[in-house]
Amino acid sequence: MAFFTALVDVILPVVLVALVGVALARSFSLDMSTVGKVNLYGLTPMLAFNSVLQTEVSGGQAVHLVAGYLLVTLVAGLIAWLAAWGRDGPTRRAMIASVVIGNNGNFGLPIALLALGRTGLDHAVVIFVTSLVVMYTVGPALLGSHGGLRDAARSVLRLPATWALATGLLVRTTGVSLPVGVLRGVELLAQAAIPMVLIALGLQLGQRSSLRLTGPVVVASLVRVLALPLLAGVLGPLLGLEGIELSSLILACAMPTAVNAFMLAREYGSNPTLVASVVAVSTLASLGTIAGVVALLPALA
Repeated sequence: MAFFTALVDVILPVVLVALVGVALARSFSLDMSTVGKVNLYGLTPMLAFNSVLQTEVSGGQAVHLVAGYLLVTLVAGLIAWLAAWGRDGPTRRAMIASVVIGNNGNFGLPIALLALGRTGLDHAVVIFVTSLVVMYTVGPALLGSHGGLRDAARSVLRLPATWALATGLLVRTTGVSLPVGVLRGVELLAQAAIPMVLIALGLQLGQRSSLRLTGPVVVASLVRVLALPLLAGVLGPLLGLEGIELSSLILACAMPTAVNAFMLAREYGSNPTLVASVVAVSTLASLGTIAGVVALLPALA
């Protein structure tokens, strides 16, 4: 019963909104680059800024969440490395990248809101920003960028969500009172972020026609949607996470491979077909696994 309730109350709303994006992608020729820029530069930073102003997440909780997510990602990456042992370099790197780059934006934010409420969303924003750092540092390093640490640092500093978080922390720490009109405008943009990232996910999935169900695809998908939430459930308590914090970490680690992993693989020519297939397979598989995680969270946490 709990599993069915999770499917209807948490997964179904997410799927319905994403299907709107799929339908739009099948009906019109849309510029995904523009949609991505609207989300990345316009809406998500406002969500991050608004979350910092309203969140009840303390600095200590944020540190625990970030440490937990990074530890789980590291261990999962090692598991993927072992699972890819003996395969050629591009395949091995693509498998590892598909495991460590999670969809904590398109999927993670709305599911956290629906499953855990406003507090869960605040936690999910912290993890989302952490996942962006992983995506734009570890991702290029695995998939073929040779820019080194300097380019990695520049990528992180160019993330608008990073500056939005910093600005929000500054405003909250100094106690500056922003005009009501500004706060309402920010809140409107923040509210638009959740449905827009889901529509963007649907657009991206709707434009992906190739799917190859090979051994590496199946292995990487299973590690992504099964091993990560199990690792979070084991490692989280070791870092002192419990209650809503532990639930947020486990739920975040149950997310599928991010579509941006495919974007990076295509950019660097590192087996994009494999990564695209993992994105599709892990996304479909996660509909059931996330529902199971949501149903088990009260007992796990």
